[in-house]
Amino acid sequence: MARWVRADLRARRGEALFLLLATAGVTMSLLLSGAFLAYGASPWQRVFTESNGAHIWIQTTTEADAGALAGLEGVESASRAFRTASATAELGGTRARIQLRGAGPAPPKVARPLITQGRWLKESDATGTGPKTRTGTATPHAGARSPRAAPRSTPALRAAPAERAPAHPAGGIVLENSLARALWAEPGDVLRVYDSRGAAHALRVTGVAESAEERYSPGRAPGIGWVLPNTLPHIEQEDDQLGQTIGLRLDDPEDTDFAVQRAVTQLGDDRIVTVSTWQQAREEAEGGGRLLGLLLGLFGLSALLAASLAVAGAISTSIRGHLRDIAILKAIGFTPGQLIRTFFLEHAALGLLGVACGALLTEVLGPRMPGRLGEAMRLWQALPAHAWVPLAIPLGALLLITGTTALAAWRVGRVSPVPVARPATPAVRRMPGTVRRALGLRLPPALVLGWRGAFHSRARSCAAVARLAVPLLLITIVLGAWTTLDRLEHNPEKVGIPAALTVRGDNLDDDAAARMVAERPEVTAAYPGAEAKALVPGQTSTITLRGLGMDRDPYPLTIADGRAPHRSHEAVAGQGLLDLLDVRVGDWVRVTVGGRPQVLHLVGRSIEPQEDGRVISTTLDTLRAGGAAPHPGFYHLVLDQDADPAAVAAELSSAAEGRVDVREIPNPVHELLPVHGVLGGLVTVLALIGLAELSTTIAAGVRDRRRDLLALRAIGLTPRQIIAVIVAGTSFTALAAALVGTAAGVLVSGWLIDLQGRSSGIGAGIAQHPPLAVLLLLVAAVVTGAVAVSLLPASRAVRQRLADTLGDSL
Repeated sequence: MARWVRADLRARRGEALFLLLATAGVTMSLLLSGAFLAYGASPWQRVFTESNGAHIWIQTTTEADAGALAGLEGVESASRAFRTASATAELGGTRARIQLRGAGPAPPKVARPLITQGRWLKESDATGTGPKTRTGTATPHAGARSPRAAPRSTPALRAAPAERAPAHPAGGIVLENSLARALWAEPGDVLRVYDSRGAAHALRVTGVAESAEERYSPGRAPGIGWVLPNTLPHIEQEDDQLGQTIGLRLDDPEDTDFAVQRAVTQLGDDRIVTVSTWQQAREEAEGGGRLLGLLLGLFGLSALLAASLAVAGAISTSIRGHLRDIAILKAIGFTPGQLIRTFFLEHAALGLLGVACGALLTEVLGPRMPGRLGEAMRLWQALPAHAWVPLAIPLGALLLITGTTALAAWRVGRVSPVPVARPATPAVRRMPGTVRRALGLRLPPALVLGWRGAFHSRARSCAAVARLAVPLLLITIVLGAWTTLDRLEHNPEKVGIPAALTVRGDNLDDDAAARMVAERPEVTAAYPGAEAKALVPGQTSTITLRGLGMDRDPYPLTIADGRAPHRSHEAVAGQGLLDLLDVRVGDWVRVTVGGRPQVLHLVGRSIEPQEDGRVISTTLDTLRAGGAAPHPGFYHLVLDQDADPAAVAAELSSAAEGRVDVREIPNPVHELLPVHGVLGGLVTVLALIGLAELSTTIAAGVRDRRRDLLALRAIGLTPRQIIAVIVAGTSFTALAAALVGTAAGVLVSGWLIDLQGRSSGIGAGIAQHPPLAVLLLLVAAVVTGAVAVSLLPASRAVRQRLADTLGDSL
């Protein structure tokens, strides 16, 4: 049996190699998907667990008794009620919004900040807050770069020596990690903290800490800074800038909605400012890593299914090619179980070798990959789950392949030991109409006979087309995802980001914005805007209420359903908000901002890439009428298509001489750019699976048509014409599979991408089909590949000595 297995593998070298490489590629894809899922969730989960994180954070006004929430039913424990103050922090020309929290020298037991650099606060850190100086708000200088674009330890990018060693004593502050990165701050730096009146205060950074709360996001979520309680009154005295915040740890982490409802009922909705949950913080921390992991996992499992079908087809073809040998082995005493084990062990060994190679290559080369791929693998290998997951994933893939192999090999046991001879004169079949018409058109005999050979047996032809169409369908889906990402990257207005820059400043008004548009030819429009946190009906969570543009000059929102708001009290919402409130376009919704109800008519659904789609967008006039935003908080600048946002932002900031803060609006699609290399690898894996299936189809076609080759030679066809007949038959099969696979892939890819958009809150309507030229190129590549792969087997079949033997009749 071992000699027979070796002989069979030598006879099918190409098919075995393709299956081996495809199985290795599928295993690598599944392992990388696990690494990305761990990369997205594990850092946040580690911080949450080690810090004894809070499941709910509730920010209230100063009049509320926030400490009473610790006694609510279902609350296991709570952090202290921190006094807070809103301010602006500046270091080295970089500015960020910050929420100062009054914390004691001892860190809280719930939601305890984890110190990563420096130390926690001491009583001595309250020795003065430095002199107050009237000054304008500082902004990033023209040459400022992103903290991700340069090492934080570069001396040229550090704060000036005067800031590191002030002449007056400064209070201490501990910065949350994401805020520290945004400010390029390290222990020992001195921040300038500006209050609502523009007065500057000096605070020395004593430490940097990690927290499981929502991270700092420019223009959306302020960063967190912990100071001693007696420092707050020296920095801010305005009541509208003061508040309280408390973290609640629940008995049941999934009971967040009910706990928020009870908190709002006890304090009153007019005293609740914002609510955030651990689910929101985790989703934000995971970012694009989780989506990358899901994409890899989905395509990896689909490729594994395609590989299993290819293995099943290869075994079925091998069984049909060895019917005589199987019958002889049974006749001389081999049991069905022995034969089944022979076929099973041969193909299971190929699967085991492919899975082992894929797992080994991922473990060795994965950490050395560039970008987020290598970073995800290095982090994954340091986690405890890495001890068993790299074994579980290949084992699961191997079980699926061996299960499919066992089902296919079971047919060996059903072969009769006495083969039934085929009749010398086969049953007469009516010639298909397509063949008759082709003969009437005097087409080349190779094409006509190749078409008849490809679709002579409907059952086998349909099975071959279906097996080959599966990897082509998946390749089309991958191309659809690639095209969608490229479209959203180069056309951000299609993903709900028509503006490129956000401008903020204390002295910024409509006249100043109009001057920006007039002075800078790259700026085509400037739209005023404001945001406010609003409580949803039932007071279970907060959403973002956003006013953009004016009634006379509306903001160019990306509308997927319905229409844009034109009149007062009209608004559009993201898919995440529609799902949260269980409403549809055309419904009226009521939200609460600072105790004031806002009743809005949803006239459309917009594409919202931020806040998980939990956003209501209307005009600034509507927010003013409801008292939610009396003045613009920022301006969105729409740039010319060829303008460089970074260069324009630097020029605007320099021209304003530090009076405004200009920032680029981030495109969330940039987090998914590493997926391009992964998608290219998946296309390669799927192409290998397709080549393996083509090899199986060619082998089956040559074997089934041995007697036809005798007839073709007898009627006068030359060897070259016979080769053309075999190649044409394979090409027609590949063409049919390509047409079916690409057509189905176009439909499925749009549905899957829109389904992912709806589940992520962005909303449906972002899917982009691959260009027609790309699809035609794919079909042409498949047919060309089929021709190239079938030439060698066809030449070998023609060179063999053909004879109508008894074995060919069995």
